[in-house]
Amino acid sequence: MRNEYLPRKTVIEKIIEETADTKTFTLRLKDKSGGALRYKPGQFLMLSLAGFGEAPFTFASIPAKGGRFQVSVRRAGSLTNALHQLKVRDVIGVRGPYGNTFPLEKLKKKDLLFVAGGCGIAPLRCLIQYVFKHRSAYGKVEIIYGCRTPGDRFYKLEMESWQDTARTRVHLTVDEPNQSWGGACGVVCVLFPKIKLNPKNTMVFLCGPALMIKFAIKDILKLGFKEQNIYASLERHMKCGIGKCGHCYVQGKYACLDGPNFSYREMKRLGMEA
Repeated sequence: MRNEYLPRKTVIEKIIEETADTKTFTLRLKDKSGGALRYKPGQFLMLSLAGFGEAPFTFASIPAKGGRFQVSVRRAGSLTNALHQLKVRDVIGVRGPYGNTFPLEKLKKKDLLFVAGGCGIAPLRCLIQYVFKHRSAYGKVEIIYGCRTPGDRFYKLEMESWQDTARTRVHLTVDEPNQSWGGACGVVCVLFPKIKLNPKNTMVFLCGPALMIKFAIKDILKLGFKEQNIYASLERHMKCGIGKCGHCYVQGKYACLDGPNFSYREMKRLGMEA
């Protein structure tokens, strides 16, 4: 039996510079004897680098050919700074997958609304890719994405392909536009009047800064969306990933075991309601 505390050696196969401070790494397990990582949208992994520590990161893509997967890393501390110095063919450690997944069975035949702020697009990207892979099983899709500046947008080329996908609409906004920006300005909530989905038949998924999620949910509820159909991917200070250290314990729940994805009703019980 594989030791869940022991990281598996993982090779960097490709590095994409998303923004000035964020890179997306395409990874593949070096030793395949334990099998490929089997995960679903919404789950996370623990990524480690000798001498710099370990931290949780969401899966930013669905599994690809050969067991490849992607993780987007924003430079913010000693570990992430060290990761940004790595090159293709370098080796890092990976544990996981951990956490719960989005309610995939509840999505079928539903319209879907995705609301992301900043790097919160990463976990939603995994779910969006899953939906597009099985596109006929779902209704209309609308994606709302906001970030600080036009240069801070993740997955620019992929978003163009999302816009060209049938029954799909993508809405973008930035806080600080430049001269070439011709889109909306302001927080994600300024885009909610553009939504053309039936609130009674729509599942909503949010990820981003805590303040964004709080005010976005308030406005979404005012539009008539059902609170049991609203889900948020919530960030908590997770250390071990398996509910042993207690860093992510909140009101009887461990974010690493019971989350990181919670329905709005669960959020209310945990005292995290909008």
